[in-house]
Amino acid sequence: MTVDTRAVSEREGPWGYLDPEAQEMVEAGRARVELGSAGRVARARTAVAFAVVAAVVAFAFIPTERPFSWMLFLLLVGGYALASRVQYEVGAGVAVPTELLLVPMLFLVPAPYVPAGVLLALTLAHAADLVRRRMSVDSFAAAAGSAGFVFAPAAVMLLLGEPDAGPRHWALLPVLLLAQFGGDLVWTSLCEWLALGMSPRRIVRPMLTVFAVDALLAPLGLAVAFTAQRSDLAVLFPLSALLLLHRFARDRQAAITGSIELGHAYRGTALLLGDVIEADDAETGVHSRAVAPLTIAVATGLGLSVRDLRIAELVALLHDVGKIRIPNSIIQKPGPLSAEERSIVEQHTIEGERMLGTVGGLLAEVGRFVRSHHERWDGTGYPDGLVAEEIPLISRIVCCCDALHAMTNDRAYREALTVAAALDELERCSGTQFDPQVVDALVSVLASEAAADRRTSAALNQVLR
Repeated sequence: MTVDTRAVSEREGPWGYLDPEAQEMVEAGRARVELGSAGRVARARTAVAFAVVAAVVAFAFIPTERPFSWMLFLLLVGGYALASRVQYEVGAGVAVPTELLLVPMLFLVPAPYVPAGVLLALTLAHAADLVRRRMSVDSFAAAAGSAGFVFAPAAVMLLLGEPDAGPRHWALLPVLLLAQFGGDLVWTSLCEWLALGMSPRRIVRPMLTVFAVDALLAPLGLAVAFTAQRSDLAVLFPLSALLLLHRFARDRQAAITGSIELGHAYRGTALLLGDVIEADDAETGVHSRAVAPLTIAVATGLGLSVRDLRIAELVALLHDVGKIRIPNSIIQKPGPLSAEERSIVEQHTIEGERMLGTVGGLLAEVGRFVRSHHERWDGTGYPDGLVAEEIPLISRIVCCCDALHAMTNDRAYREALTVAAALDELERCSGTQFDPQVVDALVSVLASEAAADRRTSAALNQVLR
């Protein structure tokens, strides 16, 4: 029933880790639940919670003809509270199987009291976490405030005359689901905009997965409602399913936590190897760290997936790792290399792949891109003489960014070129040494950065006048 921003955007790579954007948002969301937020976020969540409480009280005064059973009401509230504790991180949010209890609540409880039941259930579900300080006060308020979605389906039930769960009314379920989904989308978008300034467009896609889960559970909830018309205890039927889903949810959470830790480990390993490179040859180490952000900018401009951006970053950081195996006397030679020396240097791409392959996992994949970062578009590069699109795109990007940074920095055997001169050289070699598409993207990135610098400078001058 709900999208929870503590698990926004979860996409897994083939190696079982989250992409960088997903990892950042999941970690930030989890921290927000435990540590809470301040300022605008906390105020907005508290205000929303109070608004929901006030609306629940007002809604409860609407006349109703459906009989009220305290026992049934409390059983449904308790079941809803338990279902709210089963939080399955999926897609871009947290799916909870509350639909198994919400549908019976809509068909069995007087519609004006349904929002009160949902609010009470959500409060009970998270009260223990609040008392044990596993949840911040504003996160507790956000959980209570999320009950605002239920006014839409409850209002539809009132307009329809509060029909029962008989077979002749089952066709109304899609109508209720549409009202619920619409209300949830509008309410969640409003809450996230007030608290985090998040665009409603960023909410739609994450919620689709959650809505799909609700739609699949709704018919089961309707079956429970139909059975419970003969015995209130029938609303307890979903408990066995909830226990099973709870186990799956815990395993899922553990898997995501492991993925986050794995992502940290991969990047940490790359940075550690970068430190080793720098300790062996400071110039090479600094160069590798500088090439990484430029590579990411170009890869982003070319529309690479977020998962591929992580790989591109690692390739940029580690593209020269194989030089550890090359004698410093050759690497730091203050003049042109002999044919034999150049042949030795060219082995660094193969050595880099071999070293990363020994580490295994994602870094073995990175090693294959490292091997190809000195291939040339026209097939005259090394070590495999790949031509054009035979060269992996990430390797082509690193090749171009690597060359630009190398040209614009001093070397033992030559002085640095200006950026303009280096760009002229890249464009001259476009289609021979470099992928023309990558060169265009790199030029575009640098032009955008230059324009941003000019705007910043103009703004500063305006302020200082």
